[in-house]
Amino acid sequence: MTLKSGDAIMATNDDNILSFPNAARRDASGRRLIPERLKEARYAKSLNQAELGERIGKTRQAVSAFELGERTPEGTTLAQIADLLEQPVSYFTTPDRSGFGPFGPRFFRASGAETKRRNLMCDAYANWEVQIAHYLGDSVNYPSVNFPSVSPSDFKGAYEEEEIEDAAEKCRSVWGLGYGPISNILSLAESKGIIVSRLRMEGERIEAFSFWNGARPFIFLASEKFSASRARFDVAHEIGHLVLHRGVGQEDIEDPKTLKRIEAEANRFAGALLLPRRSFPNEVFTTRLDAFVELKKRWKVAIQAMVFRCKDLGIFDEYQVTNLYKQISARKWRTKEPLDDLEMMPLEQPKLLKNAVDLILSSGRKNASDLRNELALSPKIIEALCNLEDGAIAPAETDPPLHLILK
Repeated sequence: MTLKSGDAIMATNDDNILSFPNAARRDASGRRLIPERLKEARYAKSLNQAELGERIGKTRQAVSAFELGERTPEGTTLAQIADLLEQPVSYFTTPDRSGFGPFGPRFFRASGAETKRRNLMCDAYANWEVQIAHYLGDSVNYPSVNFPSVSPSDFKGAYEEEEIEDAAEKCRSVWGLGYGPISNILSLAESKGIIVSRLRMEGERIEAFSFWNGARPFIFLASEKFSASRARFDVAHEIGHLVLHRGVGQEDIEDPKTLKRIEAEANRFAGALLLPRRSFPNEVFTTRLDAFVELKKRWKVAIQAMVFRCKDLGIFDEYQVTNLYKQISARKWRTKEPLDDLEMMPLEQPKLLKNAVDLILSSGRKNASDLRNELALSPKIIEALCNLEDGAIAPAETDPPLHLILK
């Protein structure tokens, strides 16, 4: 990664903004509240309007009026909102930064009754991930996007199993991987131009999602999993979406049958990418479950995923697969397998955005204060999405507290 020779000036959109009250200004420059930013921050906290209103002592109707731009919150109310939503006041008065282009569909794997709320939360984080990446990209050069072109023969968009296997092999060929184990799937993704962030969303049934923003692919890892092998499969699954499903429309994935199909296709791709049919079968000599522990050490793929791959490739029949899954259940390996201890198999970490921040700061082109002020996002969010250490860009303790700023 290298620094760019000059700094770009980014355009902003001042549509749908409202004059901000004097009480909440840090200076006399005429800061203005942007209603859409309030809504986005609320989504990120998975709150509805009534819940936000209750916590700040306002009605749902008042919050709705703030988000529609019909009313402005008093300075003290905005201070409450900022504290509750854990964003600086400047976040609510700063327009969205530019991205790389229009968003493609987000391939969410959330489930349950709260799916819509979770998806809105993921949309907010996806938007922030894009804005941070684009902002840093003004100063550094990211790896070029290097994806093979694939498409299904079926005019309805469904892939045959053979086409998915071919797509995975094409990726390995284009990426110069051969047919051995992939040592670090996350580093591989980043080297091919994918922007990856990890932010654990505790208590939410979200594993990962991916999307295109313009010509730049993104993966967001949100799982609470503490298994490196399963996290690697998540990355491979999302690469599958980015390779296979760029032409899928949002209306397609809103159809449950279509979504189920494309999820199955991404799973098949992940298995094919991580466990190639040209090499992996040569190492499966027995149906003895303990033998898969040794295979897991080499391939860094979960035992259950390897058993399923053996089914896909016809190495084992239905009876053998069923028997293996019974043994897995009996040994209580469904949730935690051998080698799942992170000390034995460490979790792979995204480095691209972290390296970009480190390069910008070490070069003196920007300092931590510049990043905070220009991105106008919570330092904790920036640190998390860029995989920085806690406090890496946090404001110094000498900075004036929020309640003093607002007086």
